[in-house]
Amino acid sequence: MEVSQAAHNHPPQAERETDMKLSKSLLLGVALTLATSAFAANKATMQITETTQIAGTKLAPGDYKIEWDGNGPGVDVSILKGKSVVAKVPAQMVNLDSPSPANATVVKKNDDGTRTLSQIRLSGKKYALAVGEDAAKAEATK
Repeated sequence: MEVSQAAHNHPPQAERETDMKLSKSLLLGVALTLATSAFAANKATMQITETTQIAGTKLAPGDYKIEWDGNGPGVDVSILKGKSVVAKVPAQMVNLDSPSPANATVVKKNDDGTRTLSQIRLSGKKYALAVGEDAAKAEATK
């Protein structure tokens, strides 16, 4: 009895069903990942080197995460220390002449010696997040 070569090229039925289930699971996983990333907040980090105020909150020196939703011009920025939100402030996205070479903060030194956060610049981006008085100025010029 001869067995044709074609018969050896097809996997058994159970193996094909397993491959199809795996393919469907993989496709579903990729679709869910894309869907959740489409709604994920924009994220960055910033470092505060001296006690700095923002919206009445004092930020101690240290590393912080920032998150915001949307592409502007007006966005709400959350500032996190670890997993805790320490401040939530409105911000305006303002254009920069050239991309920021690194994540950076722009701080205004007040007459009384205190420091107030005015901008958060993001590495490689041609925009900054203006907060506090700078956000109000940016909104007024529109």
